[in-house]
Amino acid sequence: MIKKDPALTDAVYVKGVGEKRAKLLAKLGIHTAYDLAVYYPRGYIDFNNTVTVADAEQDEYCVVKARVVQKLSPYYGKISIFKAIVSDNTGDMLITFFNTAYSFQRLTVGEEYCFYGKIGGNFIRREMNSPIFVPAKSSHILMARYSLTQGLSHNIISSCVKNALEQFSFTEPLSENFLAEHRLAGFADSLRMIHFPKSKEEYDTAKRRLTFEELFLLQIGLKSMRNRRRTLTSAQMVQKDISAYYSSLPFELTGAQKRAISECCADMCGVSPMSRLLQGDVGSGKTAVAAGACYFAYLNGMQSTLMAPTEILAAQHYQTLKSFLEPLGVKIELLTGSMSAAEKKEIRGRIADGTVDIAVGTQALIQKSTRFSSLGLVITDEQHRFGVGQRAALSQKGKDPHTLFMSATPIPRTLGMMIYGDLDISILDEMPKGRLPVKTYGVDGSFHERLYRFILKYAQRGFQSYIVCPLVEEGISEKASAVHYIDMLKTTCLKNLPIGLLHGKMRQSEKDEVMRAFKNGEIAVLVSTTVIEVGVDVPNAVVMIIENAEQFGLSQLHQLRGRVGRGKEQSHCILVTDSKSEFTKARIDTMVRTTDGFEIANEDLKLRGPGDYFGNRQHGLPALKIADLYADLDILEETKNAAQKLLKDDPMLNDPDNSGIKAMTEKMFENSMRS
Repeated sequence: MIKKDPALTDAVYVKGVGEKRAKLLAKLGIHTAYDLAVYYPRGYIDFNNTVTVADAEQDEYCVVKARVVQKLSPYYGKISIFKAIVSDNTGDMLITFFNTAYSFQRLTVGEEYCFYGKIGGNFIRREMNSPIFVPAKSSHILMARYSLTQGLSHNIISSCVKNALEQFSFTEPLSENFLAEHRLAGFADSLRMIHFPKSKEEYDTAKRRLTFEELFLLQIGLKSMRNRRRTLTSAQMVQKDISAYYSSLPFELTGAQKRAISECCADMCGVSPMSRLLQGDVGSGKTAVAAGACYFAYLNGMQSTLMAPTEILAAQHYQTLKSFLEPLGVKIELLTGSMSAAEKKEIRGRIADGTVDIAVGTQALIQKSTRFSSLGLVITDEQHRFGVGQRAALSQKGKDPHTLFMSATPIPRTLGMMIYGDLDISILDEMPKGRLPVKTYGVDGSFHERLYRFILKYAQRGFQSYIVCPLVEEGISEKASAVHYIDMLKTTCLKNLPIGLLHGKMRQSEKDEVMRAFKNGEIAVLVSTTVIEVGVDVPNAVVMIIENAEQFGLSQLHQLRGRVGRGKEQSHCILVTDSKSEFTKARIDTMVRTTDGFEIANEDLKLRGPGDYFGNRQHGLPALKIADLYADLDILEETKNAAQKLLKDDPMLNDPDNSGIKAMTEKMFENSMRS
């Protein structure tokens, strides 16, 4: 066994890898021997769970146990084809291999094997192409399946992992006492059992150990980040009476909005800077909460700033804050990149000398030339649209100012506590009075003519509609395309209506111009990709049609649906899909059944798994390799308690017993800890 640290040893030195495979492994994020060892399977083939040839369903993956009755003569050409006929007591199945003579040669006539693959063929004869197979008498019960890239098969990765585990020694990061206290298996044993389980019990043991470790390190890292940010703020405020704000509004705030404002005000009176997430469903009134917090800062003689991801969203926030706060004497300015140099210079001058109480804008706010005289509160809208560095740059405009992050992206409460574990969270779980829930329907493509007439009926009454497509232009896919969709609409009853186009490949100025035209009523039907997922408030838009709805995640569908239902007219969302899968049906049924974003987010997590909720791209936090936050809630709670106990006893992780935990946490958070 090699004594070198596997985390410092390039994967190229693992037996069976070599330079060519090392380059392919790098595409999967595997660069070292350690990376190989912790490249956990995405699933397993259970060769014990077999079906008969007769019961094997078309287009489904399954394991069929059958005997080889005949090996046909190979065909050698550009593609070499090898075929064999296998049979059980219920029928025959044709097995085909392409360019893999080795696999074909492993089959022996008269022997029985378990074949795993996708069932093709027809009702007369089943077929399976390029199956994974093991002898029926093999001791293999669970075989790991990995996420792949072209040029790497499950067998190749499995072999490389096996060699890494045999060549290197993997140090145990947890102390013996910790392992015993939480009934955890050793690290090296768990690596072997997760990749090559000899039984379901071995898999369960390894999964629990590795999941526990991952969630525990995550909790330690998040709590350390929170503690690290408990600096002193120069913007400590004192309690002020903001009842004038409440009484000036033309509507009654919800209890959730008032509670969130109170939480923000209490935080801003603390000695440490507020770091709070305001999470609310689409239309729940986050801007009114932000305005209340800004008014509190104004009464304390402090400036506030609100940054939005697009100019049109920034302009919308500017108008809203103006209508709420200018009657109370608050001076508000808008700063965006499209303004002339002279305009920007003039506005920046007023921000710098303190004439401006609230600066609203886009990334123009974080440029070096933008300076504040007394910045006390920083608000970021749709904060996941900005990088960690951009958010930090805005906060650096003041001396440890208070920060409020706003997000309309529905995230399950448990997951939200993990993603934003270093933040306090305010949740707006009430909708403003008078809002009508959007009526949602699921239909197939045969309804298109009726849908177009439905849009026309509303257009004739002066209302507007959205049509959302998943792609921008035609390719080999049959999915709808926004560009070609408009051409098709010209052949329908909508041909005389003003139709607009919006997609991500347009310049921001072009997108803003289209949205302004739509907001002003100059466009009756807006055909768009998902760039309107987080967009402007157009109360006059009452119909949303989403083509190929199966291509979108549940939370994304909910975000899109939130573009309508913002006025007093009853709004409608129609999800169009020809998919017959049970997965799609379950998702569409969820959308039809509820308009609660948090319920939808929970269902999305259940159906789809954590996915990108934890991606570095959006949140700057580490991705999970093995934990499932929906399935592992019990372990999540256990690790939370374990992390609290450990940090209470050893806040800096200086105890030699905790050196492994400290090193693993730093590695896990190496990008996040640099902020």
